[in-house]
Amino acid sequence: MKHIVHVVGARPNFMKVAPVQAALARRSGIRQTIVHTGQHYDANMSEVFFRQLGIPEPDINLGVGSGSHAVQTAEIMKRFEGSVLELRPDLVLVYGDVNSTVAASLVCAKLGVPVGHVEAGLRSRDWSMPEEINRVVTDRLADLLFTPSPDGDENLLAEGVPVERIHRVGNVMIDTLVRLLPMAEKSDARAELGLDDTPFGVVTLHRPANVDGVEALTRILATLDDLSARLPLVFPVHPRTREQVAAAGFEPSALRLVEPLGYIDFLALQRAATLVITDSGGVQEETTYLGVPCFTVRPNTERPITLELGTNELVGDDLDKLRAGVERVLAGRRRTSTIPELWDGRAAERIAAVLAGWAGSCTPRDRSQ
Repeated sequence: MKHIVHVVGARPNFMKVAPVQAALARRSGIRQTIVHTGQHYDANMSEVFFRQLGIPEPDINLGVGSGSHAVQTAEIMKRFEGSVLELRPDLVLVYGDVNSTVAASLVCAKLGVPVGHVEAGLRSRDWSMPEEINRVVTDRLADLLFTPSPDGDENLLAEGVPVERIHRVGNVMIDTLVRLLPMAEKSDARAELGLDDTPFGVVTLHRPANVDGVEALTRILATLDDLSARLPLVFPVHPRTREQVAAAGFEPSALRLVEPLGYIDFLALQRAATLVITDSGGVQEETTYLGVPCFTVRPNTERPITLELGTNELVGDDLDKLRAGVERVLAGRRRTSTIPELWDGRAAERIAAVLAGWAGSCTPRDRSQ
């Protein structure tokens, strides 16, 4: 029996592991263990997602908590090593680009345990982003690379990854969205926020470049406050971002700051929104699937397919460009978009099929290749 360990640590991971765990559970001959690093430890950011997404309770919680990138990554490595030695998995699956992802991959590489990376090959080419470092290092160490889109394949091939290790499976985030969309349609979140019959927009911000500097954050918040006079904007605020908003002394006049939402309620808001303003990669993907205009407050994206085929537009730090984009949408001029190939709700089944046919050898590849 193959033993597969899933490593998760932050909100984006939970939405990716849910369909993969479920798809593997439908196949015989596979034992699964879930290790939660505790990178996100707030109940609204972690426990509620396990409940809503139908993920089994983690078998192991490393309880790492917050810290600098170096401290958090080191703590995960120290604690995860013991779990790997005890569990002796045939394969460890890691997800996305958070610190838990790269930390687990490093531990496995040093212990000779094969790694599969779900959402491999994405590149922003912005080395100021910790996530970009995590992506590149994880892909260099991974034995199986599951990509969501053609650009992922192209990036990996350009970096010298052998084609036989690359498997384009589609986007597992969309698997979760498709499964939970009927529940989102029954959500009361919109009514509870008093938005039943009102056009509105949704905001998410958490990237350090946007929220860590008082000057940049104040400029963005002031612009969002002004835009809220044209279109009510609802901003579910990440706990870390809320601290920065308070430190900046910002008092909104129209922008609505609300507590973080569970996935189903947030999906309900996205689906009904006139537009979304974000710096989140996952939200760029979700809005592309939903056909909702998205303005990304970043100069680049690791998901260029959302620009090429989807609803996403980059505005960077040009807030006049953001204002113009919002006005364009409100005037009824939306971009033509389409859903990318294989974003069909069946990516996890493709991953499960690859793993079912995988030899399962515990002898790692030559990482010098």
